[in-house]
Amino acid sequence: MTRLGAVSYLNTKPLIHGLKEALGPGDSLTLNLPSRLASQLRSGELDVALIPSVEYFRGDGYQIVSDAAIACRGPVWSVRLVSRVPVKNIRRLALDEGSRTSAAMVRVLLWQMYGLKPQTTVLSMEQSPESVDADAVLIIGDRAMHPERGIYNEIWDLGDRWCRYTETPFVFAMWVARPGINTEGLVDILQRCRDGGVEAMESIAQTHAAAHGLTNEDLYRYFAENLHFQLGNAELEGLRRFREGCASLGLLDTKTTGSTQPTPGSTQQTTERID
Repeated sequence: MTRLGAVSYLNTKPLIHGLKEALGPGDSLTLNLPSRLASQLRSGELDVALIPSVEYFRGDGYQIVSDAAIACRGPVWSVRLVSRVPVKNIRRLALDEGSRTSAAMVRVLLWQMYGLKPQTTVLSMEQSPESVDADAVLIIGDRAMHPERGIYNEIWDLGDRWCRYTETPFVFAMWVARPGINTEGLVDILQRCRDGGVEAMESIAQTHAAAHGLTNEDLYRYFAENLHFQLGNAELEGLRRFREGCASLGLLDTKTTGSTQPTPGSTQQTTERID
């Protein structure tokens, strides 16, 4: 009996395709917001969860249990920094409350590229990026895909910036287990569902595109071209670089003891490239 949790966002759809049906009797799957999943995993309410990479760093004894992940190896489209001033002049930064990992990512990039530690504020789900009192705004999800043009000095696709600056992929989320959980049978299920989801991306896009204001083709291209669902050696190196950057800025508020290697029994791939 394993209690699983997954992020309820659009980019998880290929990873959890058919997962509920593939789980054994007594197993459960909960969909929730990333911050809530991280809290539930920490408190023991969940055994395994698809959590943001920054929450994995903050865990105690967490283990990556699958080579199924959400990553990018170039432009990610759904995570952007929009700035009213040249990026090097940012002093006040609004961070979308929907993502802790992207919030940490942009702060790491600004520090490493320009030596900036801007004052931060929150962009709520109800606020428009244009209404917030800040030099620049981190936006994610649907509203990042089609930002307002003509009112910003610079617009960064943060996946693209990370990958070009660090020469590593960026990993947004992966399957993580808390200490003492037996995941031997689960590893294969998670990876088979990922493989099936990748094969079914066209039909998944047809099912979900309209609800997000996207065409079927746009959503399919997002899955196929902007995201990468394999955690290989290059992605693990990207995780290492991200963890070091977060630690240097004091963004990891608990002792970070998780390993960046999948547990024995996973079938990690070593092939290079993508999200």
